[in-house]
Amino acid sequence: MIDKLDSAFRFHQEALNLRARRQEVLSGNIAHADTPNFKARDFDFSSNLAQAVERGRQSQSMSMATTSSRHLPGEARAVGDAELMYRTPNQSSIDGNTVEMDVERVNFADNAMRYEANLTILGSKIKSLLSAVQ
Repeated sequence: MIDKLDSAFRFHQEALNLRARRQEVLSGNIAHADTPNFKARDFDFSSNLAQAVERGRQSQSMSMATTSSRHLPGEARAVGDAELMYRTPNQSSIDGNTVEMDVERVNFADNAMRYEANLTILGSKIKSLLSAVQ
């Protein structure tokens, strides 16, 4: 039963994690809009989501080393970082900065909207499972 619940929510969990990571990357680009020679970064969401879901199915886990018998054993899933790529600018800048504020703002707003949509879908899925249990 737990495996079915885990598989039902794994996709949304990975999608939310990647959306949050992409939001961090995009906000970093916006923060460095005036930094000379800063290169804008981003990653391909769909390919990273497929890789993350596949990693979750294989359920790789890492255990922490304990140096004392009083330490609590811990275990965590191995999380691969999304492969960041440099963005090619549409219009070059004299100072070498590749951040284009219009592009970043559009990507930031689009990613935020999709994050909210994922949360809404996940919430409705949880509500339907709760109503089935009741």
